[in-house]
Amino acid sequence: MIVDSLPHADRYFAVHPLFEAGFRYLCRFTPDIPDGRYELEGDRLFALVQSYSTVPAAEKRFEAHRCYLDIQYLVAGTEIIGHAALETLSTNEAFNLGKDIGFFDEPALSTPVLLRAGDFAILYPNDGHKPGCAAGDPAPVRKIVLKVAL
Repeated sequence: MIVDSLPHADRYFAVHPLFEAGFRYLCRFTPDIPDGRYELEGDRLFALVQSYSTVPAAEKRFEAHRCYLDIQYLVAGTEIIGHAALETLSTNEAFNLGKDIGFFDEPALSTPVLLRAGDFAILYPNDGHKPGCAAGDPAPVRKIVLKVAL
């Protein structure tokens, strides 16, 4: 997992060949763009623009992906993403290859990662994560999840 803020995004362009295009999209994003899926490089790189309210962490589940990595960018609001190494998690629900997602039981130990507007987290397949958790009281957020093919 990598956590940083958008002004530093160019530091990560060399990490993956699609990162530059993805981060440039985040830099160009304007609030008038509606929620939905936006293909940037077909199925290799796309953006999921989302608006929702965070919830208590106990209401969320850990998840992980195999075919895509996530760049989760907070446009507005504050949320906590729980993080745990995939090898420490126990499967809760069989992996759905079509949706590229597996769900896991709550681990004995995890790390809460606070994201504020302008922050992003890069989550690899070995990063179990629990997004959408409230940082205090539930609150609205606007988020973009870039799905980057591996």
